[in-house]
Amino acid sequence: MHRFGFALVTCLSFAWLVPASAHAQRVIAETFMIPAADSGIQLYVRNKRLEGHDRFSGERVVLFVHGATYPAETFFDIDLPGGSWADLVARKGYDVYLVDVRGYGGSARPPSMDAPPAENPPFATTADAIKDVGSAVEFILRRRGISKLNLVGWSWGTTIMGGYASANNEKVSKLALYAPLWILKAPPPFSGSGAYRTASRDSVRERGIRGIPAQRVEEISPTTWFDLWWQATLATDPIGARQTPPVIRAPNGVLKDIADYLGVGKPIWDPGKIRAPTLLILAEWDQDVPLYMVQEVFSKLVNTPYKRHVVIGEGTHTIALEKNRMHLINQIQSFLDEIRVDA
Repeated sequence: MHRFGFALVTCLSFAWLVPASAHAQRVIAETFMIPAADSGIQLYVRNKRLEGHDRFSGERVVLFVHGATYPAETFFDIDLPGGSWADLVARKGYDVYLVDVRGYGGSARPPSMDAPPAENPPFATTADAIKDVGSAVEFILRRRGISKLNLVGWSWGTTIMGGYASANNEKVSKLALYAPLWILKAPPPFSGSGAYRTASRDSVRERGIRGIPAQRVEEISPTTWFDLWWQATLATDPIGARQTPPVIRAPNGVLKDIADYLGVGKPIWDPGKIRAPTLLILAEWDQDVPLYMVQEVFSKLVNTPYKRHVVIGEGTHTIALEKNRMHLINQIQSFLDEIRVDA
């Protein structure tokens, strides 16, 4: 063993063409609404791939899931300098999927999200999210006639993907965890009560630039990039967008899990059960996932064929939207591209 350090599916629309250079193959996209396994809740899934390609091995299929607040489509498929992450992976010959957990982005939002938050309990817990990822995985495996695929998660999404993989190793080719959330050193300043929370542009911007030296904020995280992303994200929540000021609404299940588990020293998933090659990757200035969290997860990955831990300089928790975004994207792409060698 080597160790390396450090079901009914509704198609929403026909495939549309994504502009590319005149000499490159075009990337096409399809969006689907699929039923969640436990309740029939409709989940939003986006697929991107090269035109004319519809046969893939499991090693060339990858599913991305978002973090605690924002949907997958505006994080992994936003056309910032360097290109959409999803498009870049598709141009490498991959079949790329993004899924929104219930209550996020294009997936179904329960009526409780239209009432004041305090009137209903939190929903969309990590357990629910793992079920939703499972539904997306089963949809993809059936669609492509494969037995396994690659998983990529960001922030809370690492807990979702880690939790899914730990119970379904036979369906996972490789696992990439970007900013892996783990046990907190002190209880969080919230309880996770109420059905959902809201976030305004200014609060999201302030949170996103934490850790960046004040004199370098515009260099590392240009306002024009942020505003492009914010408008795209706001468009996924029309009801929140109509508020004054406009807000993004996000389910509180994740906050309740953090308070009830990670905040009191209880892990939500067991890295020791992972048996797929695993990459842990973090940005230097991440204020939400400190380095110690990644180191602890890495030390507990005792049954992977091989594992890797990478730290990228000059980036925050949202480095995928920042100046050094291509360092993150290239590191994960390199991990996916390399031939899996289990000894």
